[in-house]
Amino acid sequence: MHAYRTHTCGELRAENAGSEGRLSGWVHRKRDHGNLLFVDLRDHYGLTQCVIEVDSDIFPQIEALRLETVVCVTGRIEERSDETKNADLPTGAVELRIDSCELLGTSEPLPLEVNSDRDYGEEVRLRYRFLDLRRDKVHRNIILRNSIISSIRRRMIDQGFLEFQTPILTSTSPEGARDFLVPSRLHPGQFYALPQAPQQFKQLIMVAGFDRYFQIAPCFRDEDARADRSPGEFYQLDIEMSFVTQDDVFAAIEPVLHGVFEEFADGRHVSPVPFPRITYADAMQKYGSDKPDLRNPIEMSDITEIFRGSGFKIFAGMIEKNEAVRVWAIPAPKGGSRAFCDRMNSWAQNEGQPGLGYIFYREGEGAGPVAKNIGDERTEMLRTQLGLEDGDAVFFVAGVPAEFVSFAGQARTQVGEQLEIIAQDRFEFCWIVDYPMYERDEATGKIEFSHNPFSMPQGGLEALENKDPLSVLAYQYDIVCNGVELSSGAIRNHRPDIMYKAFEIAGYSKDEVETEFAGMLNALKYGAPPHGGSAPGIDRIVMLLADEPNIREVILFPMNQQAQDLMMNAPVAVDDERLKELSLRLALPPVPKPD
Repeated sequence: MHAYRTHTCGELRAENAGSEGRLSGWVHRKRDHGNLLFVDLRDHYGLTQCVIEVDSDIFPQIEALRLETVVCVTGRIEERSDETKNADLPTGAVELRIDSCELLGTSEPLPLEVNSDRDYGEEVRLRYRFLDLRRDKVHRNIILRNSIISSIRRRMIDQGFLEFQTPILTSTSPEGARDFLVPSRLHPGQFYALPQAPQQFKQLIMVAGFDRYFQIAPCFRDEDARADRSPGEFYQLDIEMSFVTQDDVFAAIEPVLHGVFEEFADGRHVSPVPFPRITYADAMQKYGSDKPDLRNPIEMSDITEIFRGSGFKIFAGMIEKNEAVRVWAIPAPKGGSRAFCDRMNSWAQNEGQPGLGYIFYREGEGAGPVAKNIGDERTEMLRTQLGLEDGDAVFFVAGVPAEFVSFAGQARTQVGEQLEIIAQDRFEFCWIVDYPMYERDEATGKIEFSHNPFSMPQGGLEALENKDPLSVLAYQYDIVCNGVELSSGAIRNHRPDIMYKAFEIAGYSKDEVETEFAGMLNALKYGAPPHGGSAPGIDRIVMLLADEPNIREVILFPMNQQAQDLMMNAPVAVDDERLKELSLRLALPPVPKPD
């Protein structure tokens, strides 16, 4: 018999009854039934009920065991009586009657209960993450993460992608976030940077003649935590392809994401391929976001003309004074009650807005102050244009879209949530395409890149030379699922002449481009193929499939919101000798004086 186990704690079945067995694991729960003591023993694979009689010689030893003590028990496997079988447990048809017990690892009193779902707060859970990971829900999330990554890797290889590993110690890059810097001992005063993404390396792989690359890549960014972003580090499915158009990239990525989500959706609907493609302009106008949650059926509409010259003087006056002003309608199916409309109006005021105008329809006509002011004819036009019925409502936002679009998107979401019309058991994918190449800085009036400066402009050099920069679109795209951006991607600008012109429009001289982007630019001068790719976030994919609102629930050892590792006590100060070795001297900010 093996020193520790003949079976795992999730393996025993009725057919094993009558044989000797040995199990090792953690004491998950104990139940004293007078003459019998039941011990649930748990390991990575599951849980088995073990039992011992009160008159056994080792009963006092078993009774004294603390929860989470590690033991090895040996005994006879017995089938439970019909009335005591547990159909909810894979091993629920049998139990192990303990004859001997070996103590393998003691446990001190627990700072958190492993056998419950009680929330102990972030600090306790992360400080004792090794205990938190024993809890069933978190443990299953991490197993799911492994399975998802294995599935992704298999699907990528099946499509002919090669997996390469790119450097971790590299140079600082213009990704947009702050780098983590690593001082060099051999080169005093100089620093490596941890890669924010393998962006430049994967493009160089294409320049080097490889055709299809992928990597489950670690990325490092010194940025604040969010519910869908872990501070410090994260993983992404990094992809790059040569001799491809935007459609080719979509055709390669869609089967991977669709297949993975179908595999782990547990019965939830997944968007069929090809995924819908929505232009950036349409996404902002219909959904108020370039990360639209398509589970919400509400689409906003521009109904400016209905209010132009109307009796609703607030909107009509705004439209008359400024041709950039628009009025958007946010339909609210089955939201046609004054009580609901008033609640939405109060919500808007709590968001710092003056309120939300509204009309609700009942008995064949519109009701509310807006309806009275614009009159029956315009109210009916609105109903017809938006396809509204009795029992529906519609809310309005007005102004310059760039200034109110974010609030409009929030209002759309709020209406959907309050009316409970957002479908829950589905994964709705879409591509957001046709991002603008440039935007104007409102403070300085200067033209600057709106997103990725290394994207290929649609129309190439001719568009940059002959079109208004603000009208130039980029071959840049995001993939979104349920309102979560999984990744950005682009067809890359692989031609130095187009790159010089693109940066010139944004105010960079040729010398500045050659200085700041020398490595990439130099490679492009030696024959670069057209190429493009994307990088869906692994953590976010797992978060969606695990139905977890917080990304830390699917990461093995996450940091807290202050980018601290409470378990390993990082970051930590180092002594003067180590600083001297690295040619560093601290210049700490002054300690604030107490009031």
